[in-house]
This record gives sequence, C-alpha cells and structure tokens, in this order.
Amino acid sequence: MATKAYILIKVKAGKTKDVVKALKAIPGVQQVHPCFGQPDVFSFIDVHDEKSLSDIVISKIHTIDGVEETDTHIVAEA
Repeated sequence: MATKAYILIKVKAGKTKDVVKALKAIPGVQQVHPCFGQPDVFSFIDVHDEKSLSDIVISKIHTIDGVEETDTHIVAEA
C-alpha cells in the first residue's frame, strides 16, 4: 500500500531556493512549496511504503545542504 506524507522542512537562511531545487529532483516528491514563516518548505511525498519514505527522508532530504530540521506527517487513510 502506498505511503503518503507531508514533510515540513526548516531551512538555513539563504538556502531555500537550493533546497527546493534539490527536493524537486527526488523521485517520490510530488509537491514542494516554499512558504513564509515556519516551516520554510512544505513538501508532499507519495511512495510505495514506509521504508521508502524513511529512506527518502533520512538518506536524501537530511543530506541536502541547507536542511536544518524535518517534521514528517504520514497521511492517515480514512
């Protein structure tokens, strides 16, 4: 079953454009929206399972230069 999640991202000052560009290049990342206020970026991910989600967050998003912190919210299917 697919896993969908919103990833809220805090970014270092001056790095938002670079982070947004890097996020858009990650397979499974469906939407990326830089915003005013906290968090700095909202992203939406749709992947095969929770392991894939974990791999993207830990191995890809956390390694982007400028990413300070993430907050993951898995979508609950009603």
